[in-house]
Amino acid sequence: MKVFKYLFWILYRIWFYILVAIPIIVLFPILIISILKEEWYPLFFRIARLWAKFILFGMGFKWQIERQEVPQKRESYMLIANHSSMTDIMLMLVTIKNPFVFVGKKELAKIPLFGFFYKRTCILVDRSSAKSRQAVFLRAQRRLKSGLSICIFPEGGVTDDTTLLDPFKDGAFRLAINHQIPIVPIVFFDNKRLFSYTFFSGGPGKMRVKILPFIPTQGLKTGDTKTVNKEAHALLLSELQR
Repeated sequence: MKVFKYLFWILYRIWFYILVAIPIIVLFPILIISILKEEWYPLFFRIARLWAKFILFGMGFKWQIERQEVPQKRESYMLIANHSSMTDIMLMLVTIKNPFVFVGKKELAKIPLFGFFYKRTCILVDRSSAKSRQAVFLRAQRRLKSGLSICIFPEGGVTDDTTLLDPFKDGAFRLAINHQIPIVPIVFFDNKRLFSYTFFSGGPGKMRVKILPFIPTQGLKTGDTKTVNKEAHALLLSELQR
């Protein structure tokens, strides 16, 4: 019986990467066109949402989204969520309809095919470099000014299977305060259980998402960053502990 389980998990992981690649290969010409100009990013974003739905559906995941507050069209937000799975990227794309840009680690740009578009559409950061972190703020400012939102997983990395929620880095909250945009706290309840970074684990199932009431930043100063950080962390941790 264990042999069959291990075989299932191996094939399940391989199938995931096949699903990631298929839409990129099929839609490659359109994707190339969509990244030629920065103002064409909304087209790329719509394709990315279809890509995400294709992968989640193909993996046997059914998403269930509870929205306690809904992002408004043509408004910019700071999107944050807990991070425990490769599927977090896809589920975020499915959850939020407003075009947004990920801030993510530069290592993902090395993934064949996916990395080609990742490094051209996302804001990459080398967390070991202070210069790189500063550059993130400048690139994020340009995107926010163009009307897009920003998505950051504030834990700064993926949690291990024994940790519910790591402490948050300040970057997302400082950026939100600097631009006076609301913070949208989002909880992913099942991604770690269904598709964690532990190879021999997971399987099809329901992915529950909850968008919590937004955290306003209007009138706040940079000195309030730590307070907002702790508030957001407490909100997500409380939901995950239920």
